[in-house]
Amino acid sequence: MPDRPTTDVAIVGAGPVGLFAVFECGMVKVRAHVIDALDMIGGQCAALYPEKPIFDIPGHPRIDAEELIRKLAEQAAPFKPTYTLGQQVTSLTRSDGAFRLGTSGGMEIRAKAVIVAAGVGAFGPNRPPLAGIEAFEGKSVHYLVKKREDFRGKRIVIAGGGDSAVDWALSLSEVAAKVMVVHRRPKFRAAPESEARLKALADAGRIELVVPYQLKALDGAGGQVSKIVVATLDGKERALDCDALLPFFGLSMNLGPIAEWGLALQKGQIEVQPSTCETSEAGIFAIGDVAHYPGKLKLILSGFAEAAAAAHAIRAIVYPGEVFHFEYSTTQGVPAA
Repeated sequence: MPDRPTTDVAIVGAGPVGLFAVFECGMVKVRAHVIDALDMIGGQCAALYPEKPIFDIPGHPRIDAEELIRKLAEQAAPFKPTYTLGQQVTSLTRSDGAFRLGTSGGMEIRAKAVIVAAGVGAFGPNRPPLAGIEAFEGKSVHYLVKKREDFRGKRIVIAGGGDSAVDWALSLSEVAAKVMVVHRRPKFRAAPESEARLKALADAGRIELVVPYQLKALDGAGGQVSKIVVATLDGKERALDCDALLPFFGLSMNLGPIAEWGLALQKGQIEVQPSTCETSEAGIFAIGDVAHYPGKLKLILSGFAEAAAAAHAIRAIVYPGEVFHFEYSTTQGVPAA
């Protein structure tokens, strides 16, 4: 017989926005059960870039992703959320006035409301089309950085022109022997301030910008890369001696079973009402990167605000007909769970 816990709201996704939703729900006395396919909390912040600095969290001029997750979990802890990790939500049905969520581990979770905080959904790296790259993956070709110290004193080739490529070039230039950034054009797609810092470090000789080039081949033995061949569109080639290749070409995203729940979708995102973050299905809400509405900004702080909106809407479902007098946290403090 599968385990059948009962909760007020089931939160699908344990990334930063899902964790903050636990807190916001707790503040209005709504109990939460969090489910995530990863075997840890934190979503992309924990799985892909725990040491990556984040600069746009209010009150924190700079905070590493791992530290942000730790603080969010600490903030949610007084409300005693239940975590089911390492299991994917595979089914969602409604019966007897409640939602029933089936998981890949055989659990059935019953909830009065559902929050989808699944970020980009199931994700994986977009791999560059280099022959034989599989033999080097996880050894000297890496699609994420968990510890900067792993690259201390090494010669690193970073490929890509977005925020991840630029941010890690800036960060790893502090510990690596050499950082080479390969991009197909001189203009980068990163935040303007980050791009300015990148070019300043290039002018100072601390980073080499290999532009306009693209990856063509890699050479090495026993899983250890020794050389990356790059080429321009007109066929000019260069060989870069290196110890590690970090391709940052974004993530392949897939909503997985969520796409089959009958929710209105817009280009792989779930359409919601901006004021409540409720989806096209009553009682199901979506927040964070997975949610879409006109003017949506894909920022963590936007997801935090959406978590608060959803929590207050869900309170009316959990306590129908009950008058709720909203108070600021500075007035009421953190209520007992």
